[in-house]
Amino acid sequence: MTNALPTDLLHERTTMQPRSASYAETTAAPQLSEPGSRSWITRGASFVIAVAEVTAGAVLARLDNPDEHMVIVAGTGATIEAGRDIVEAEAETLTIVPPGASVVTAKGDGHVVRIFSARAEDLMRLAVNAAVYADGAPEVAAPTPWPDPPGGFKLRNYAPYSYDRPDTNMRLFRSTNLMVNFLTKRDAPRDVRKLSPHSHEDFEQASLVLEGEYAHHLRWPWTPDQTEWKDDEHVEIGSPSVTVIPAKVVHTSHNIGPGRCWLIDIFAPPRLDFSRKPGLVLNADDYPMPAAN
Repeated sequence: MTNALPTDLLHERTTMQPRSASYAETTAAPQLSEPGSRSWITRGASFVIAVAEVTAGAVLARLDNPDEHMVIVAGTGATIEAGRDIVEAEAETLTIVPPGASVVTAKGDGHVVRIFSARAEDLMRLAVNAAVYADGAPEVAAPTPWPDPPGGFKLRNYAPYSYDRPDTNMRLFRSTNLMVNFLTKRDAPRDVRKLSPHSHEDFEQASLVLEGEYAHHLRWPWTPDQTEWKDDEHVEIGSPSVTVIPAKVVHTSHNIGPGRCWLIDIFAPPRLDFSRKPGLVLNADDYPMPAAN
């Protein structure tokens, strides 16, 4: 993804000033190039996202990842291996990969998105927006891993769009350390009279666009120091792209232009508010909530 961050977003900030957003697109040099693949890497305080453009046969490997991560395939399928487990992941599916060594082999040309927690320190350091987090992001709550899955760590593959959700446009899945929301694909622009501006007190949101174009609207809260106030941002961004929305920042998004649009929201760790709603998290039986919640 391009370093779409204006240079003024990389300046030092005080602990009072809300963090700058990160916008990254695949329109410049990637952060990682390997045979058959190019990866653009963007981070938040508690997660890191690697969007790989792949050709048939490309291999994306992790030798010893410390915890679970997620793999989303788009435009192609992939063979995913971890230990003795093998999953044939079709396009538009989500696979949760256990800790340790793993290999993703692309079946054709397309994109493979891998989502990791902040424990993937090598990727966190490579992120295009690493400088934005030089202070460690003290405004974001420290992540606490959720309970181990009762069936043990293993490859788990889900087809989010096989779930018909007439009551909601959300398809939520979680692991011990991450949560993703596969939103309903849109074939027509969202009604701008029915947007949903909101903010998150102590966690960030990443919005991954895999098809079409979106407009992200962000509003920063005022602090006592007027010299730190930031103007509203209204950013149009294409696909693939990643936008990282800071804690406390009011935000909403909508697709623009003609054609199919596809957006996935990403959080780390799993959100308790979503998880407390019965039936909303589609793999809740595989990943139970902490006992105290």
